[in-house]
Amino acid sequence: MTIRVLLADDQALLRSAFKVLVDSEPDMEVVGEAADGAQAVALARSERADVVLMDIRMPGTDGLAATRMISADPALSAVRVVMLTTFEVDEYVVQSLRAGASGFLGKGAEPDELLSAIRIAAAGEALLSPVATKGLIAKFLAQGGSSDGIGAGEGDEGAYSDRLSALTGREREVLVLVAGGHSNDEIAERLEVSPLTVKTHVNRAMAKLGARDRAQLVVTAYESGLVRPRVE
Repeated sequence: MTIRVLLADDQALLRSAFKVLVDSEPDMEVVGEAADGAQAVALARSERADVVLMDIRMPGTDGLAATRMISADPALSAVRVVMLTTFEVDEYVVQSLRAGASGFLGKGAEPDELLSAIRIAAAGEALLSPVATKGLIAKFLAQGGSSDGIGAGEGDEGAYSDRLSALTGREREVLVLVAGGHSNDEIAERLEVSPLTVKTHVNRAMAKLGARDRAQLVVTAYESGLVRPRVE
């Protein structure tokens, strides 16, 4: 099945480069290009995009606002957003994940990394950039975030605890390992179960916590206090 990709970036030259790369792959195609967030949301709907490569910083409606719009629209529930950022260590990354992005990638990533990111996001599998999962997200949540409100407060943790109570002991265990950036295969090896069993636990946890994908599970694990990040 061909992955339908939407490019959202205010730099036409960058969009052209991404388009050539994506269209060169037999299993994906660019179905639209947007220069701002509002256009990206409209095209995601009209072109039935599977994955949106979304620049965080764009004039007018930025990538963060556009991602929130996509996540809030039931008609776009199957759309996965991969945020593109100039710097991987970026406070907006955490906000992007909270807004509903499936992950993020630095603009300086290698072509193979970008193509792999699209395929991973389309499959709904894993948060991109595992190093950042354990480093950047942990750092911002541990510090309580920035002046823009990144990081959970005590009230937030209380609200999350109600939802976490719906998880079984095994689902909690799997959630902690997902938050550590481990793949299904790695989790299966640790727990001595099959990868299919792990996938079932992950899917049930996502359903109970209202998470779109694994990226949201990671943020929930940290914000709820289930996982306490260690900051160097």
